[in-house]
Amino acid sequence: MSAAAPLPDSLRVLERGWLSANNVVLFDGAEATVIDSGYVSHADQTVALLREVLDGRRLAHLVNTHSHSDHIGGNARLQRTFGCEISVPAGMVPAVAAWDEDALLLSTAAQSGERFHADHALHPGDTLGMGGLEWRAIAAPGHDMDALVFHNPDRRILISGDALWRDGFGILFAEVLGTGDGIGAARRTLEAISRLSVDIVIPGHGAPFVEVDDALARAFGRLRAFEEDGSRMARNAIRACVTFSLLDTRSIALADLAEHLQTVPLYREANARFLGLSPDALADWLVAELTRAGVARRDGERLIAA
Repeated sequence: MSAAAPLPDSLRVLERGWLSANNVVLFDGAEATVIDSGYVSHADQTVALLREVLDGRRLAHLVNTHSHSDHIGGNARLQRTFGCEISVPAGMVPAVAAWDEDALLLSTAAQSGERFHADHALHPGDTLGMGGLEWRAIAAPGHDMDALVFHNPDRRILISGDALWRDGFGILFAEVLGTGDGIGAARRTLEAISRLSVDIVIPGHGAPFVEVDDALARAFGRLRAFEEDGSRMARNAIRACVTFSLLDTRSIALADLAEHLQTVPLYREANARFLGLSPDALADWLVAELTRAGVARRDGERLIAA
């Protein structure tokens, strides 16, 4: 259990469960900024939560830490509902402009999103005024090679997205897919975070926490384990993303699972690069894993989200 993290009154964290990332809301007088918008199927819930916390303020800005579906899925809905401007990491601007679902990992991981317009590009080193505080954007590649985190040195707060959680970090997609040095990038990001003055981390998932050194030690340990055993990293990616999809769709026919794992690029590449299992063997392993973990159950010929 993380210790209670003292946060300024101008900042609120809406801690979300799967499928959505946390929303970080920062108040500046009659206006507000939100960081990350959740998954597309949770857009109604996101709007309702924001209306409550805004309490009459105008949502003027939406900022994304990175491009994954659980962080950008509500962008279009918030843009329509509140008329807010959207700022995204500069590296994801071309993919958003072209709505490249492969580059955004939507089709790659069998996830959904709604096209939106990005108004501004954020670069490492940029400063943002949010919640009466000045935040510096810092490059945080690894989980997403274009990701940014936001640091306020005065209050020693880090908004870390999926670069650092209380118990790890997000899937290293570039490493799993073979499109980049995700492990090396993640290590450099963790080393950069370790050099910052940070007392409180607001992660993309889970509660804010103050056990920063312990979280970094866990993350470095996880990184070493993935480096030593790529199959562990691949299995983690498959298990997490199938769980995500299952929570979205609620069920899948067991007879269709092997073909699904062979059709979706993320699962196919992870298996080919690290596991070398037949589609049927991969499906059997996955069903056993998800039922053992209690996140799914078999009901006749279907696998059901628990």
